[in-house]
Amino acid sequence: MSQSVKIKNALISVYYKDHLEPVIHQLKRLGVNIYSTGGTETFIRSLSADVIAVEDLTSYPSILGGRVKTLHPKVFGGILARRNFESDEQQLSQYEIPEIDLVIVDLYPFEETVRSGAGQDDVIEKIDIGGISLIRAAAKNHKDVVIVASKDDYQLLEELLRTQEGTTTYDQRRSFAQKAFNISSHYDSAIFNYFNTEQEEPLPVFKQSIQTSQSLRYGENPHQKGTFYGNLDAMFTKLAGKELSYNNLVDVDAAVALIDEFTEPTVAILKHTNACGIATRSFIKEAWIDALACDPVSAFGGVIIANDEINAETAVEISKLFFEVLIAPAYTNEAIDILKAKKNRIILIRQNVELSNKQFKTLLNGVIEQDKDLVIEGPAQMTAVTSKHATEQELKDLYFANKVVKHTKSNTVVLAKNGQLVASGVGQTSRVDALRQAIEKAASFGFDVKGSVMASDAFFPFPDCVEIAADAGVTAVLQPGGSIKDQDSIDMANAKGIAMVTTGVRHFKH
Repeated sequence: MSQSVKIKNALISVYYKDHLEPVIHQLKRLGVNIYSTGGTETFIRSLSADVIAVEDLTSYPSILGGRVKTLHPKVFGGILARRNFESDEQQLSQYEIPEIDLVIVDLYPFEETVRSGAGQDDVIEKIDIGGISLIRAAAKNHKDVVIVASKDDYQLLEELLRTQEGTTTYDQRRSFAQKAFNISSHYDSAIFNYFNTEQEEPLPVFKQSIQTSQSLRYGENPHQKGTFYGNLDAMFTKLAGKELSYNNLVDVDAAVALIDEFTEPTVAILKHTNACGIATRSFIKEAWIDALACDPVSAFGGVIIANDEINAETAVEISKLFFEVLIAPAYTNEAIDILKAKKNRIILIRQNVELSNKQFKTLLNGVIEQDKDLVIEGPAQMTAVTSKHATEQELKDLYFANKVVKHTKSNTVVLAKNGQLVASGVGQTSRVDALRQAIEKAASFGFDVKGSVMASDAFFPFPDCVEIAADAGVTAVLQPGGSIKDQDSIDMANAKGIAMVTTGVRHFKH
């Protein structure tokens, strides 16, 4: 369908007037009759353009403190009337209703008001009624009406008015309507989610709307299409490198979640969402050196994240390794120059952005949602269950290991010593296999397991892990507890003369 419609009458009522001026000039040039209200009307008059007050059209003033301005049959009749529909045309003539061919309207800033921390009364006043109704009406009748519902489209509208002399095609009007319905549905979702969050008993429904996106090179594999929905520019400032891939983003998400557990200078290296190296030290350079020592083989091509500034000296050391992504809160200028030497490296500065406390993913014929695992147990939450109690250093290392095991794929066991990952067993179907993998890996990189501690993401159903760990030299064990055979593991720890603590909290990660 390519039916063209000439714009004769326009209704303009907007909150944001940025970049609207060129549109007004084009409408004036084309001799379009402009109807408007309030501040928008004043703005249009300031541009020396003729404008008709909506109150003059409806014979009703703006009432109820501005809550009712455009909600009137003479406005909505002009928008919704079907052109070339005889009965509609007759009624327009009978009630002296002008055909409105262009509607430019936006919505009160509801989300911005919520984010500002405003009180409920202020938030409620930012629920737009007239604007949302005008958008839906004009978008519904896009066969005859142009709807522009965002300042982001003012430039496109101005171009069409200028190059097509006020005429639009059906495809153009349908495209504007598509955008308008996206805006209205997003707005309604934001309002619902605000109310649902505020309720003691929220409705069990899933509604999400994200207005920004970017296409990825591909998905998890080259034959899969990938898209990121969200604003990466708000989260990171990219200093160098290619665009982040689907797999990069998954790893970066895991890296951010892990590093946020630590306050002292820490560096983590991740591969396929699991830490292959992590260390906490007094300075970032030392943290990097010891993190890399955990598993320099797996670190190749990994994602690196630090929670402190990267200086030149540290950048020199990091640059010795091929990596995909490096993330830090800051870099010195010298460090940036060093890291940019190889153009494909992705260098990101992490910004302070509030992250959602919820996570969800598609599954089967629906979606599953859960609260993020934001709990972590330190020494104060560790209950000694063995005759031998963990030393102060062992408790510190158990806390470190617990942070790492929380962010490692189940079934997992983590071995740590002196604020450094010794080794981990990752994503195994058996916890015994995870432990054996960790011990073997530690040995392959020259780590002495003796004096290390062990953390498990879930309880031990049998005492075999405790026995194997103690025989390897582990001196303290952390586990959530909760097995009907907990006592067997406790007895084994006592028999081997090692300490065990329980936390009461499981940290599965599937």
